[in-house]
Amino acid sequence: MKSVIAAAALSIALAGPAFAFQCPADIAKINAALESASISDEQKAQVTELRDEGERLHQSGQHQDSVNTLAQAKEILGIN
Repeated sequence: MKSVIAAAALSIALAGPAFAFQCPADIAKINAALESASISDEQKAQVTELRDEGERLHQSGQHQDSVNTLAQAKEILGIN
């Protein structure tokens, strides 16, 4: 049982740094897609707000929250 708990703790500890590298890549994808996106001005404003919030979360070390926020922006843009 201890080994299962240790393995779970290790995987959680290693997941944080992995998300740290994903955030800037997601922000770059969002920026590129915004340039040619066929979405309303309201949607562009929402995507920009989500992107900015995701970047703020990334800079404060809240990488999972950043990934989740940036995923919302990517969904509106229709990108992966």
